Amino acid sequence: MKYYSTNGKAPVADLRKAVVKGLAEDRGLYMPEVINKLPQQFFTDMPKMKFQDIAFNVASAFFGDDVDLDSLQDLVYDTLQFPCPVVKVKESIYSLELFHGPTLAFKDVGARFMARLLQYFLRRGSSVCGDGSVCGDGSVCGDGSVCGDGSVCGCGTATKSKSVNVLVATSGDTGSAVANGFLGIDGIHVYVLYPKGKVSPIQECQFTTLGKNITAIEVDGVFDDCQALVKSAFMDKELNEHMMLTSANSINVARFLPQAFYYFNAVAQLIALGHQPSDIVICVPSGNFGNICAALFGHQMGMPVKRFIAANNANDIFFNYLQTGQYNPKPSKQTLANAMDVGDPSNFARIINLYSENGKLSPEETHKRITSLISGATYSDEQIRETMRQCYKETGYILDPHGACGYRALEEQLKPGEIGVFCETAHPAKFKEKVDDILGIDVAIPERLAAFMKGQKQSVPMTKAFADFKAYLLKQ
Repeated sequence: MKYYSTNGKAPVADLRKAVVKGLAEDRGLYMPEVINKLPQQFFTDMPKMKFQDIAFNVASAFFGDDVDLDSLQDLVYDTLQFPCPVVKVKESIYSLELFHGPTLAFKDVGARFMARLLQYFLRRGSSVCGDGSVCGDGSVCGDGSVCGDGSVCGCGTATKSKSVNVLVATSGDTGSAVANGFLGIDGIHVYVLYPKGKVSPIQECQFTTLGKNITAIEVDGVFDDCQALVKSAFMDKELNEHMMLTSANSINVARFLPQAFYYFNAVAQLIALGHQPSDIVICVPSGNFGNICAALFGHQMGMPVKRFIAANNANDIFFNYLQTGQYNPKPSKQTLANAMDVGDPSNFARIINLYSENGKLSPEETHKRITSLISGATYSDEQIRETMRQCYKETGYILDPHGACGYRALEEQLKPGEIGVFCETAHPAKFKEKVDDILGIDVAIPERLAAFMKGQKQSVPMTKAFADFKAYLLKQ
C-alpha cells in the first residue's frame, strides 16, 4: 500500500515511512491510496466472530501488503488483550465502552497497535538517512540512492541509529495511552506534551509518573500549542538531522486506522442482538477527529452503518462547517470535556480529502457528501452536566463528560426505528472530581488507575515557544 499527503506536495510513501515519519514532508497527513473493500462473506460471518478475528480481517485490508500476515495477526492479538463491549443504556441507545484497556481510554487500541507496529519495523532494519528520509537495509534513500543501516547515502550523509523519538501532544487520554503503550519498548523514547493545568489530575498521573523511556513536557499553553510544537518539530531540518522523530497522535496512520477495529466489532455485536445494520447510527464524541475518521474509513471499507454523528463540546468548529460549508479554526476553549478541547482538528484534512476524492470534487460537492452521511452537535458545559445527571437518574449509567456529548446527541437526533451507539471514550473515574461533583456520588477508582496515582510526578516545564522546545530536544 502506498500513502500520499493530504497537501499533495510530498513524495508517496510506503507504510514503513508513513509510520516512522508520522507527518509528510509538506506537513500533510498521510492517506492510503486505496481503501480496500472487505468481502461480503466477512460481514455475513462477522456477528459470530471474536473481536480479535474481526480486527485481524480489518487490519489485513489496511496493512496486509506491508506486514506479513502471521506477524500482523500477532500484532492484533497482542494489542487487543481487553474487550470493547456494547452495553445497553436505554431503549435504542447503547454505549460502546472503550475504557477496558490498560489506561481506561479508547486510545489504548491505537497506541498499543502503533507501538507494536513501530517495533516491528525497527526490528527489520529501519533507519534514517542524513537528509531525514527513512530507509532500511538495501532500501532506497529519499534522494533515490540505495543505502543500508550505517552506510553512506547518496546525499552524502550517514544513516543514523535505529532509535526513534515519539512526540505526542495530548489534551488528556492520548498521553497516557501512548506512554503506556510504548513503556519499556527498546529503541523508542516518548515525549508527551500536555497543557499545564488543563488535564485531569488522574490523567496527568498516568503519563508523568512512568519514567524509563517516557518524558512528560508540561507546556504553558493549550492543547493547540502542544500540537503546533509537535508539527513544527517534524518540519525542522536541524532537529530531524539530530534525532529520528515520529508522532503517535492521530495524525499517524498507525494510530488512527486501528481504531476502526472496535466499530466493526460494535456493529457485529448489535447485529448479533438482532438489530439491522441499516438502522445503526454511530455517534462519536470528537476532538481531533481521529476517532470518527477511523469510523468513516471503516464505512468506506463496507462497514454497514446508516449514518454518523460527530458530537462536540463548546469547540464547535466542525459543527459550524456542517452548517455553513466554511472551516474556520479558532483558539480552543477549555471545557468539562477537556480531551475534546481542540480548535483546529488535524483530521479534518483527512475527512475533506476522503470525501473530495483527493481534491477531485468541488468544496460544495464535498460538503454535500459529508453532510449526507454525518450530522453534528455541540454542547455547553451546563448541557453536559444536565445530560450526566439525567442519564444517571433515569438509567443508573454513569457517563463521563465526553460520553455525555455522544449520549445527548443520540437522544436528540435518533429517528424512529434507529439504533444508536455512542462511544464512552474513557472511564468516568478518570474525571472523578468532575463526575462526583456533578452526580453527587463517589465513583470507585479501578485498581489499575489507583496505581498510577501513587507514583512521583516527573515533568519538564516548557513555554509554548518552538525555539525553547527545539533547544531542549537538541540537548537530548
